[in-house]
Amino acid sequence: MSSLRAKIQDVFNEPACEQNRGKDAKARKKGCSKPLTPGAAAGGCAFDGAKIVLQPITDVAHLIHAPLACEGNSWDNRGAASSGPTLWRTSFTTDLSELDVVMGQGERKLFKAIREIKEAYRPPAIFVYPTCVTALIGDDIEAVCKRAAEKFGLPVVPVNAPGFVGSKNLGNKLAGEALLEHVIGTVEPGDAGPYDINILGEFNLSGEFWLVKPLLDRLGIRVRACIPGDARYFDIACAHRARAAMMVCSTALINLARKMEQRWDIPFFEGSFYGITDTSEALRQISQLLVKKGADPEILGRTDALIAEEEAIAWKKLAAYRPRLEGKRVLLNTGGVKSWSVVHALMEIGIKIVGTSVKKSTVGDKERIKQILKDDNHMFEQMTPRELYAMLSEHKADIMLSGGRTQFIALKAKTPWLDINQERQHPYAGYDGMVELVRQIDLAIHNPIWRQVREPAPWDCQPAVREELPSTKSETATLHVVQKFAGTTADDFGEC
Repeated sequence: MSSLRAKIQDVFNEPACEQNRGKDAKARKKGCSKPLTPGAAAGGCAFDGAKIVLQPITDVAHLIHAPLACEGNSWDNRGAASSGPTLWRTSFTTDLSELDVVMGQGERKLFKAIREIKEAYRPPAIFVYPTCVTALIGDDIEAVCKRAAEKFGLPVVPVNAPGFVGSKNLGNKLAGEALLEHVIGTVEPGDAGPYDINILGEFNLSGEFWLVKPLLDRLGIRVRACIPGDARYFDIACAHRARAAMMVCSTALINLARKMEQRWDIPFFEGSFYGITDTSEALRQISQLLVKKGADPEILGRTDALIAEEEAIAWKKLAAYRPRLEGKRVLLNTGGVKSWSVVHALMEIGIKIVGTSVKKSTVGDKERIKQILKDDNHMFEQMTPRELYAMLSEHKADIMLSGGRTQFIALKAKTPWLDINQERQHPYAGYDGMVELVRQIDLAIHNPIWRQVREPAPWDCQPAVREELPSTKSETATLHVVQKFAGTTADDFGEC
């Protein structure tokens, strides 16, 4: 536990985080998130955050050393996609029972599980995750992993991020520390070249990185490792030989980017593949970093030519949507990099932003929003469900873009809603992704169902003329009602 405590303090003192640098020493020790309340939902624990970052490594076996519920609650919680191996979709757990805990059988059961996975699946590596229970009873995960690696001849990586140590964001960073300590730099590639890059913090949700990778391929740029989206263990182990890196989500893996720059001189920048302008800017910055690291400067000209070609195609496709969407108002209830990247993307086609959440956003993210929107009046740290409902029911927005947890607020307010978080079904990255995002917004806003659900229900409409009905409850009264309204149509009723 002492080594885990040291890692947590190291993450809390992250010098590459602008927000962290602005704190005093006392505040920095408290970390980036509010302390967790036992038994309260806090948007994910450290174990959940570590699993989110590492599970998309597709050919690795992910073994959860815990009672069954820990794995059952965290498995497959993001829509990351794989172009090959599917081992990451198999759920492995030691399934500790009360008897195992009482009798101290945890470490023995873990070693046996590692052996069974190695013999049945022969993965290139096994990642082992302790959780609250196994950390509290003192199972020495690192010792078991080291012994298993020596015995079975394959990497067994301990990911020390039990849930009680902090928030999901802390778990993201502890996962990065595990990669630095046990994976990156352990294999030397035989084909390192001057156009190799790493993409950090890209999860390939709904396969959206596959809309960006062909652009890099056309420029002759090879993605040495995309961490973690559609990643392979060998690629990550060789990631230290990349020449440059792009950070997509700094809140998750900024510590990984900074330490790779310190150890292996891999410069990085933070960018976005959401929106036409941001995608173009990201391609330019990648090329510029490669040139600084020794690549042929002719790549800059090829990059500009590719950008001009792709932008012309994308703007031509978007022209059909502009008359239908220009001036429409969007409420963006998300956070992190999407709080500014999606804002910029939507404003490019004339959509107005009436509000954007900056929860989980860094100081840099907030500054970008201010530059894009020209003020901070449309930024909110957190909006309660009641406030969201009031804003939507008063028709202050034409559509809300958010995650699945707030979709029912929009539906109750009879307002169009589109999922842009990890559960989304459509890819929105790159030039084609921007066109798809706009198409989905157009479909949502102009869906005829909204006109229908906003109309009063038929039973709320009052007849234009009423006659007194018999006061008795006899069959005669019932027959009178049937005869009176037989053959009536909607035109026979007054306005609702």
